[in-house]
Amino acid sequence: MVKRFASYYKPHIKLFALDMGCAFIISMCGLVYPLIAKNIINDYVPNQDMRSLLIWCAVLFGIYILKAAMTYIVDYWGHMVGVRVQADMRRDMFRHMERLPLSFFDENKTGVIMSRMINDLQDISELAHHGPEDIFLSAVMMLGSLIILAGISLPLTVIVFIMVPAIVIFAGKGRIRLLDAFAKSRVRMGEINAGVETAISGVRVSRAYTSSGHEIRKFDRLNGLLIEARRGAYKEMGRFYAGTDFLLDAMYAMVLLFGGIFFFRGRIDVGEFTAFLLYIANFFTPVRKLITMVEQLQNGITGFKRFTEIMDIPPEEEAKDAMEAGRLKGEISFENVSFRYKNSDAKGEERVIKNLSLNIPAGETLALVGPSGGGKTTLCNLIPRFYDPEAGRITIDGTDIRDFTRVSLRKNIGIVAQDVFLFDGTVADNIRYGDLDAPMERVVEAAKKARIHDYVMSLEKGYDTEVGERGVKLSGGQKQRISIARVFLKDPAILILDEATSALDNQTEMEIQQELFDLARGRTCIIVAHRLSTVKAANEIVVLTGSGIAERGSHRELMELDGIYAGLYKYQFAEHGIAVSPRL
Repeated sequence: MVKRFASYYKPHIKLFALDMGCAFIISMCGLVYPLIAKNIINDYVPNQDMRSLLIWCAVLFGIYILKAAMTYIVDYWGHMVGVRVQADMRRDMFRHMERLPLSFFDENKTGVIMSRMINDLQDISELAHHGPEDIFLSAVMMLGSLIILAGISLPLTVIVFIMVPAIVIFAGKGRIRLLDAFAKSRVRMGEINAGVETAISGVRVSRAYTSSGHEIRKFDRLNGLLIEARRGAYKEMGRFYAGTDFLLDAMYAMVLLFGGIFFFRGRIDVGEFTAFLLYIANFFTPVRKLITMVEQLQNGITGFKRFTEIMDIPPEEEAKDAMEAGRLKGEISFENVSFRYKNSDAKGEERVIKNLSLNIPAGETLALVGPSGGGKTTLCNLIPRFYDPEAGRITIDGTDIRDFTRVSLRKNIGIVAQDVFLFDGTVADNIRYGDLDAPMERVVEAAKKARIHDYVMSLEKGYDTEVGERGVKLSGGQKQRISIARVFLKDPAILILDEATSALDNQTEMEIQQELFDLARGRTCIIVAHRLSTVKAANEIVVLTGSGIAERGSHRELMELDGIYAGLYKYQFAEHGIAVSPRL
């Protein structure tokens, strides 16, 4: 893990070397003062050597100016090393997450992921700066002080440092307990972030159902769990600091005791005793600094472990000889395909799709209908390889989709879903998601095809209007038209309409249906719908249930069959008081 952490310093090695060099100079400056103080006490003051006193005080003043300059560099540029290391880790983490399978996002809450990317990496940034710098500076100070202390009085140094093993053992055991306590605290922090993210995203629902009190109680419960986790961490920290401070204070008391005895016996003089006390202080200062940074060290190590946990998750894999798909015609075949989600076994669920075989000719429209849980949306998610089947294969134009690169495959597929996601940006930005390099003329053309152009032009800033988080400033129909404009801009060979209008009112749905028909023209189209009035014109309608394909055929054929489809169709129209003829 240390080697992996250190690799992030490589791009910033010059700045890191500058930081370490300045830290070394700072530590050297700290070692000079006791020597000068010893000479002043033993020589210059008793001998009234004013000239030497002034010279060495001036030298000392110059050393402090140098130390101040080095401290500025360390505090400024040293922190920048940490910031840049953090930025590199955040970049790598985001790029890695963009390549992770969707199952990762199914199993991890957004708030927890955000906690890892923001809070954990902030702790790593502090460790990246202070860790090497403080350890290096402290090591130089401790080693230098120890050498000089041994030069002043080796016997006194040996006596004093008898307690060092006890301090090391105590600190080592305390570090293990702290690491565990802070790891639990970090997990709780991720959970509370996830809870807050969900509560804020669903604030309109909680207001509509007057359930703010319920959300407050949920937050208070999570907040209480975090308090308890923090309580455990800080309890261990209190024990750690109290124990180490006591051992260091006892060590300092031994210096006074045995140093006094050595002075009474004439084995050291006043200047040496003073210098010894100052160097002991120099030795203790980095020791206390190392102890103080234990919390930072635990946070940083815990954060880096959580960072590596995500980085070690395998990304979506490509076949070794994966090829570019180019422009596909769009003939899709499912050959004995079976699939279940990863957590299905734990819940005792059967396969979502089992031994399904289905062919969709290029340029034709297939409608998927049937009860919820039959696998309609899952089937659609398998085509762009959001998930891979556990058995069987899916081909497009006769080629297994696993033989295509995912990017080139997905460039051929356009999706309009029920839950439209708009990014925080302008109208143009969101339409341009269909083709990020498209000029403004094509964006406007796509908007016209989706019949959203006139509305956009009525806005004060037109296409530069901000849509708000998740498109909150737009209506459902407006957001749906923008998603349709995206697909017009993308111009895919295969179109998937997954409950594209089910969240809209009847009037808006009727208005958008024509755009969808225009969009589907000339493409292989798969429609998932509960409102059966939207699928009558499909070339083939497939009724999917938990047992597989129950019925298939045209609208007329299925109505004459008078099975599941006909029953659903009659039921929907009966709700509106409309009599349905079998020939419809």
